[in-house]
Amino acid sequence: MTLPLVVGVDGSEPSLVAVDWAVDEAARHGLPLRLVHASLWERYEAGLSPAGPDRPSERVLAEDVVASAADRAQRRDPDVKITTDIVPEEATAALVREGGAAFALVTGSRGRGELRGLLLGSVGLAVAARAPCPTIVVRGDRVGLAGAHGRILLGLGEAGSGAEAVRFAFREAEVRGCVLDIVRAGRRPGHDESGDRSQAEGPLDTSQERASSVVDARLMAATGEHPRVRTRPAAAEGPPGKVLVDRSAAADLVIVGARRGKGHFGLQVGRVGHALIHHAQCPVAVVPERR
Repeated sequence: MTLPLVVGVDGSEPSLVAVDWAVDEAARHGLPLRLVHASLWERYEAGLSPAGPDRPSERVLAEDVVASAADRAQRRDPDVKITTDIVPEEATAALVREGGAAFALVTGSRGRGELRGLLLGSVGLAVAARAPCPTIVVRGDRVGLAGAHGRILLGLGEAGSGAEAVRFAFREAEVRGCVLDIVRAGRRPGHDESGDRSQAEGPLDTSQERASSVVDARLMAATGEHPRVRTRPAAAEGPPGKVLVDRSAAADLVIVGARRGKGHFGLQVGRVGHALIHHAQCPVAVVPERR
């Protein structure tokens, strides 16, 4: 069974941009596209919101949202198989549940009704931090959204990157036929978080060396599985979030891993992922590790 690419739609312009991006992504991977609109319309129709003789029901509005999104997707690529659903549920919970049977979840960078200037919808952030599958937040300029740079950016960040993020990045680079930039970012030993030299030198930390060895092994394995992918490794000094945000200006997609701690139900997206979701200049994929 081929898992679908699931897109959360709410009728806002950012969600329609996400639909366009998702159609192209589904076509690249040969995936079906599933458009989901989550709304607590049953509560509204029970009298919990103002109503009037000329006010369409929330159910009708929801149907218009998915119908418009489906029509837009079909016009963009008639060969992509499209299904739709309206879920009477809170948006974050609905999309996270959808992620249990999805190739990936796609959301826009802002949602309907949010304040102008807000950098990320609360739904997109919560989904990226909790979903069991990769989540792509679609944001950035026209060139990055169109995939015109010909580069994918994989950030190994301060805590390295998991096997799932590495596999996802190589697969994306292969289907797009583009270069995979693999960036290790961090501060030199002997510097504190502000970038100043530490006053006291501590014992040598071998845990970082062990983590790097694990990541190197994962990269070698992925290279063997995807020999046609051209890679360009690079090391950069500085806060990983800032380094990757800056480099995202020349990428079509930036990918980072996310660790999910057992028994922890808070936002588990990491500092680097959080910075990218708010400030990256291209779409951002947050890929969780499987437990």
